[in-house]
Amino acid sequence: MNFSEATLALFAREVAKFPADQKQSAVMACLAIVQHEQGHVSQEAEEAIAAYLGMPAIAVHEVTTFYNMYNQQPVGKYKLNVCTNLPCQLRHGEHALDHVCKRLGVKPYGTTEDGLFTVQPSECLGACADAPVMLVNDREMLSFMDDDKLDELIDTLRKEG
Repeated sequence: MNFSEATLALFAREVAKFPADQKQSAVMACLAIVQHEQGHVSQEAEEAIAAYLGMPAIAVHEVTTFYNMYNQQPVGKYKLNVCTNLPCQLRHGEHALDHVCKRLGVKPYGTTEDGLFTVQPSECLGACADAPVMLVNDREMLSFMDDDKLDELIDTLRKEG
């Protein structure tokens, strides 16, 4: 995979933030750049980032697969991550995930036929006191997501879609 000059310039700007012998530290930023441009991080992109940073491809893949903010395949316009970690489970996190999946007609990790929504379970989002919580497009945290709030969110996003 060949990155554009603009992408390589963004990579270089991130790498410059670290000592020369620690350029691998820019791996998360490089992954985010690729995802922003392409919508997901393919295996081919992981390998190209690894070559650029001088690190094993498996090390890049480990980062990609560890964090749920990196999409390894195309996702819908709205990625809905519902926390299913224990504190959220105790406050109906699994129910929230099930409700969203049923409402959208998908299974966890599925994307709606219109390509608008992808639903994923998520590890802890760090807002346990606000459970159940969810993250929209890896940017917007929503708290206390009962059925009514979930339905309202889906309706709003569908209108914006």
